[in-house]
Amino acid sequence: MPELRQVVVVGAGTMGSQIALQTALSGRYRVTLVDAGAEQLERAQAQNRKLVARGIEKGRYTDRQGAGALTAITTGTELAAAAAGADLVIEAVFEDFEVKKAIFEQADAGAPAHSILASNSSSIAISRLAAVTRRPDRCCNMHFFHPVTVMALCEVVQGPQTSEETIATAMEFVRSIDRVPVQIRREVHGFIVNRILVEAIEEALRLLEGGYASFEDIDIAVKKGLNWPMGPFELLDFSGIDIFQGVLEDRHRLGEGPEPSRVLREKVDKGELGRKTGRGFYEYPEGK
Repeated sequence: MPELRQVVVVGAGTMGSQIALQTALSGRYRVTLVDAGAEQLERAQAQNRKLVARGIEKGRYTDRQGAGALTAITTGTELAAAAAGADLVIEAVFEDFEVKKAIFEQADAGAPAHSILASNSSSIAISRLAAVTRRPDRCCNMHFFHPVTVMALCEVVQGPQTSEETIATAMEFVRSIDRVPVQIRREVHGFIVNRILVEAIEEALRLLEGGYASFEDIDIAVKKGLNWPMGPFELLDFSGIDIFQGVLEDRHRLGEGPEPSRVLREKVDKGELGRKTGRGFYEYPEGK
C-alpha cells in the first residue's frame, strides 16, 4: 500500500474541519484544510481550537498532542495548489452532486496520479463522482459521522471500479487516525447506518401521520425502549430536516423508496429545518 503523508480536506464546515482535526491528532500526517471562503476557514480554526481545549480538559489528549494537531493543519482557498502535493483528498462539502462533481474534477486535475480521492458523502455513490475523473480505481467513499472527534465509525465504500489497494489503504488510514472503518463491498444507497436509520425514521413519521402518537411520545419511547441517545424527531432536528428530505428524494429518484412524507415537506416549506433555524419539531431558544 502507498504511504500517505499529505492529506487535503475540502470543505471547512463542521464535518470537514473535524475530519482535518482528527487526522492531525494522530500525529502522522500533514493536513491542509481547503475552503473557498477565508472567513469560513477562520471559523473552522476557531472551532477546532475550542474542541482541542475541551479535549485536553477532559483528558482525551495532552497539551502537546493538542498543540501539535493545531500546528499540523494549514489552510488554503485554492484547491489546485493544495492538491498538487496530496496523497489523499477527502471531499467534505454539503450534499450537492454538482458541487461535489466540480471538486472531484479539480482534485483529479491537480493531484498526483497516485492520490486517492474520497468523498464524505452520506448518500451519493462514489461511482457517480469517480466517473468524472481519470482515476476511478482510486476513488472511494469515506463517510465519517458527526461529530467526527467523538463518533468512531467511518463507512468505507468500494465502487464498481475501486481497486482493492485503494480500499485497503483507505481502511488503514481510518484506523491510523483512531477511527473504526467498516467496508461496504458494493454500492447501496444510504450505506449501512443511514439505510437502517432511514427505515426507523420513516416508521416514526408514519406513526405520527397516522395519529397513533405524538412526536414527543415517539421520541420518549425510542429513547427509553431502544436506548437511543436521541429520538427520531430530535435526530431530524439535529441533522436538518431538509437534509433528510433530500436523502429521501434521492432514494425515491433511484426507485428505492417512496416520496418524502407530508410532514417533512410541510416543515421544509415553512423553513422549520431544526436546530439550525431555531425550530423544527421542537423549538430552540436563541443560543441553545
